[in-house]
Amino acid sequence: MTTEANPSSKPALGRVELAVLDDDADFLSYIEDLFEDEGSFALRTFRRSEDLFKSAEARRPEIVLLDMKMGPVSGETVLDDLIERWPDLCVIIVTGYPSLEDMRATFKRKAFDYIAKPFSLAQMRQTLANAVESYGLGRSPQDRLRDQLGKRIKVLRVERSWSLKDLAGRSGVSVSQLSSIERGAHMPSMESLLALCQALETKPSALLLSIEF
Repeated sequence: MTTEANPSSKPALGRVELAVLDDDADFLSYIEDLFEDEGSFALRTFRRSEDLFKSAEARRPEIVLLDMKMGPVSGETVLDDLIERWPDLCVIIVTGYPSLEDMRATFKRKAFDYIAKPFSLAQMRQTLANAVESYGLGRSPQDRLRDQLGKRIKVLRVERSWSLKDLAGRSGVSVSQLSSIERGAHMPSMESLLALCQALETKPSALLLSIEF
């Protein structure tokens, strides 16, 4: 059920793009069988990291299940490259050689979770459900834009050690509006967005580019 043959096609609305990188063909077949009836995910599987990156350039996955032991290929290196290219990408480590040291190292590299093989279907489902909820995946483009834009505005505010009241005073946007925008509940109007960008000393184009939407 892989979709590598047509990487530019778009999944149905609400489906989460899931990519799996593992050099074990049997494991990939197991994953494909596992997700055959899982309508919430659009699955792509890869045995080589270069194939994953090529496909991701055409259509970026939202979650990557990444094996850490792939012969000459270092899972740590792949993880670093993924996070460097797509900082907001959700990466879940799947390994047959779990260790506390490796787990700590992958979390330092900003992996979302760490699963040991063999795992149960319930465990995988719960881990993916946690990722979907944490990253706000499977939502409409409008919902995701509101969410990402709100989070980025909050990050810029916090970086300056400003409270909501501080930003409200500098931008003229009310505290209640700011709170709603940062929660992703409402999209700022064009006037509010320009006022916020001026207060945060950034251009609207740079703000939108920073959320990679």
